[in-house]
Amino acid sequence: MAEAVRHMRLQPDRHLGAWLLAALTAAALFLAVVVTRPSLPASPELARTLESILLWHSLVPRAATALICGAALGLSGMLLQRVLRNPIADASTLGIASGAQLALTVATAYAPTLMAFSREGVALAGAIAAVALVLGLSWRRRLDPMTVVLSGMVVSLVAAAASATVILAKGEYVLSLFIWGAGSLNQQSWDAAIALGPHLVLSVLAAALLLRPLALLGLDEDMARSLGLALHATRFAILGIAVWLAASVTAEVGVIGFVGLAAPALARELGARTPRQLLLAAPALGALLLSVTDSTVQLLGSGFNDLAPTGAATALFGGPLLLWLMRRVPPTLPPQATDPVWRLDRTARSLRALVPLAAIMALVAALGLVLGRGPQGWELATGSLFWDLLPFRGPRLAAAGSAGVLLGAAGCLMQRLTANPLAGPEVLGVSAAGGVGLLLALAFLPASPFAMLAGIAGGSLAALLVMLLLAARRGIGPQRLLLAGIAMGALCMAVVSTALAQGDLRAYMLLVWLSGSTNRAGEIEAWTGLIACVLLIAPLMLAMRWLDLLPLGDATSRSLGLAVERSRLGLAALAALMTAVASLLVGPLSLIGLIAPHLARLAGFARSRDQLLASALIGCGVMIIADWLARLVAFPYQVPVGLFAALIGGPYLIWLLNRGGSRNR
Repeated sequence: MAEAVRHMRLQPDRHLGAWLLAALTAAALFLAVVVTRPSLPASPELARTLESILLWHSLVPRAATALICGAALGLSGMLLQRVLRNPIADASTLGIASGAQLALTVATAYAPTLMAFSREGVALAGAIAAVALVLGLSWRRRLDPMTVVLSGMVVSLVAAAASATVILAKGEYVLSLFIWGAGSLNQQSWDAAIALGPHLVLSVLAAALLLRPLALLGLDEDMARSLGLALHATRFAILGIAVWLAASVTAEVGVIGFVGLAAPALARELGARTPRQLLLAAPALGALLLSVTDSTVQLLGSGFNDLAPTGAATALFGGPLLLWLMRRVPPTLPPQATDPVWRLDRTARSLRALVPLAAIMALVAALGLVLGRGPQGWELATGSLFWDLLPFRGPRLAAAGSAGVLLGAAGCLMQRLTANPLAGPEVLGVSAAGGVGLLLALAFLPASPFAMLAGIAGGSLAALLVMLLLAARRGIGPQRLLLAGIAMGALCMAVVSTALAQGDLRAYMLLVWLSGSTNRAGEIEAWTGLIACVLLIAPLMLAMRWLDLLPLGDATSRSLGLAVERSRLGLAALAALMTAVASLLVGPLSLIGLIAPHLARLAGFARSRDQLLASALIGCGVMIIADWLARLVAFPYQVPVGLFAALIGGPYLIWLLNRGGSRNR
């Protein structure tokens, strides 16, 4: 078998067509089973009428739509991967689908006239804005694959938080759009197929005319220019086609995740190498994948179809697929960003240096309590006004600050446990896994804060243990560990999106958690956060030796008498509990767990104890500032604090990568 696969790869022209023909034949047979399902129980004449309506106005249009959407996404993914030289680029990993969905959500809520005029135009504008932001953030590192994907992850996180914010602000009016955005292919007419068909045909013709430029893009940039290729103009033209296709699909049927990632990857595995072969194989395999997935959803029955729309079902494949493609990503992150022994050229600060840092954080907290906006504009709350506002401002400030403390400490733990300075609860998928735990708790346990906390903690711990097992594997490398974390996050968020598509009370609670809102924080949330800070951080003061030794490697740690497995498990449990409490208070999207340890190290706190405490203090301050801004920017409305924290943390992640890249050059 292995010899046959090797022979197939050496002779792609001979076998690719046969493989595609066999796959499409199997898909056609599978689809025929769906279309010819048993008759509806009714009188013969009524049954024939209902069967005819169901066949020609639902099943056949749905099958055609699945084929067209799959082909469009496969072609879009192939073009994106070719032009960016990135095997894990597609509309999902680059934030294109999230940007289009955010634009549709905002337009539906605040400018419905635009939706009536051109829903596709709105989606295209959001998709272009997202991909432009991703490319701009990663341009200095010459569109390095890992930098592009991390930038796409950041854009997707911010777009998801912003969408959840709009939905919570507008309620049921746009909640239906979020349900539709999960990617349902249910059809009642031929409108979607008629709208998308010409787009696909035009895009295939345009790509066929660009075969030579696509071939030249596989060469070195200088060589491509020497052969007469206008590099930037060609790139933007091909990107325009790919983004247009992905945005059109999103506008018509919602977000269909990872088909554009899988189709070109499978085409290459079947032997496609040249742009001509990929142009034929990727759309065909994309149509096959989406058609088979949608047929499976239908064959499993209406109950499963209601539980998991087709888009959510395809997104479930995204995490394992990214893990499979992980071996194809070159280890190109800068040493300054990934070397666990890298230290800044600064004198390590002592514990006494934490005193002024704590004073600054206290000043920030005091400012958050007294300074704000009221009906008369900016004002300082003093005297009786201060005491009147304290029951409202105090609990949410305490909840946000304690969440920042926990996230900063958890991020410091994860970076030392994995020997990866780019690790964090959000980047490694730990926070997203907490959402899966929360979903299970809401489904199987009585609704209570304790059950929600237990669910988030269980999901976070499971994800962190998986990441630690991957980190222990030989050859995984810090950069591939990050990709594994992104894959974990994608898989978990797909599960959460499946639940959100239900539109019930459980979905609303997940939306509140996803947005990271502290609007309703009261004494219970405040005391939960404060008590968790004491109970979870105090034991770490007894484990400083573990944190000092674990980054040195297993062999060195064992030679110095450390029980590595037990130490790692204990610290992982504490980090997961910290992430769980913080996620319960401010949601999963803050990125504070990533930036706080880095800011602590930039300030010169290099020793494990000093960095841990400084990370906790900095996380507290950043989260309090984010909560303060969330109260002010849209007064009298309240913006979720998780969104603001993500807006602070996301650009920092990209700055870190670009800073390392500039040092390398």
